[in-house]
Amino acid sequence: MEIAELLRMAVEREASDLHIAVGRPPVLRIDGKLQNVEGAQVLTAPESRRLIYSVLNDLQKQRFEEQRELDFSLSISNLSRFRVNVHFQRGSVAAAFRTITNRIRGFEELHLPVKVCERLARRPNGLALCTGPTGMGKSTTLAAIIDMINGERECHIITIEDPIEYLHTHKKALVEQREVNEDTFSFATALKYVLRQDPDVIMVGEMRDQETIAAALTAAETGHLVFSTLHTVDSVQTVDRIIDVFPPHQQGQVRIQLAGVIEGVMCQKLLPSAMGKGREMAMEILLANDAVRALIREGKTHQLPTQIEAGGAVGMQTMDRSIAELFKRRRITREVALLNAHKIEDCKRYMMSGAAEGEFTRGGMAVGRAY
Repeated sequence: MEIAELLRMAVEREASDLHIAVGRPPVLRIDGKLQNVEGAQVLTAPESRRLIYSVLNDLQKQRFEEQRELDFSLSISNLSRFRVNVHFQRGSVAAAFRTITNRIRGFEELHLPVKVCERLARRPNGLALCTGPTGMGKSTTLAAIIDMINGERECHIITIEDPIEYLHTHKKALVEQREVNEDTFSFATALKYVLRQDPDVIMVGEMRDQETIAAALTAAETGHLVFSTLHTVDSVQTVDRIIDVFPPHQQGQVRIQLAGVIEGVMCQKLLPSAMGKGREMAMEILLANDAVRALIREGKTHQLPTQIEAGGAVGMQTMDRSIAELFKRRRITREVALLNAHKIEDCKRYMMSGAAEGEFTRGGMAVGRAY
């Protein structure tokens, strides 16, 4: 099989990823589970290299062989776009292709919390984060938010991505998309100069290091609306990760800075659907208010879950309540719910009570099968 045929198969079978690695046939991830491509033979080192190198240009080949890692986006006409990571394993070339749909879906279609997303999108400035493990739909959520801003506001949006995933056309907004290694050397470098480019909204694909986080905080502090992602599993870990990346003598100042700019954190997790096809999204939501900002400023992040519980009326919710609600709506099985719960006893209590659904209703949460 050629790579184009494998990618077409991935799109047709609604796979989120295609994996190429030596010692196994090409593998598709469908509904979160890995499946060998039917009829494909086990890949040898030369065959794996041939398949992967067929989509690289000369510059990409040179960069990959120098750095041993490569991220880029790939577009195939009349099919789809893909986010690609090429790497070495056991001395052979391997790759992961993430499918990116050409169409940017809206909040309702994705079953995102509409009121929460609209609230964050319409903030004049501040920092809003979408977090979760790899493959949990963070880029899709941010694309929907940026698309809403693009359609509503006459503003200047700059995205910094590695690589560019969803393509945004100019609507009411002027949208510039910069790709790391193509348009800029790094997230930190792009952020160093972005304030001179007259942006209103900045989207940073990932806050990977201290320099990038510091620049994002400064941009939010100077009157810009900043969106970004982190690979964290809940709001407490998100706040702690941002602060802990700095040396101890700076952490007090960073707490004050973060408390002043944070607007919200949405932590996503995709769970296997009880229907046997597709995945359901559970989401923890933290929205900034005076109490939340005080806890961050004073280093009492362990108390944030209490504030989230108390904020159901404005759309806040813990991950365990979100998971319990999916179970109560028969979207996921009991086994999946308990396996993914942060605190099993709390999740069991929510699953058995009628409180969870009420919290979601008051918060305007729309939960369902979206991915």
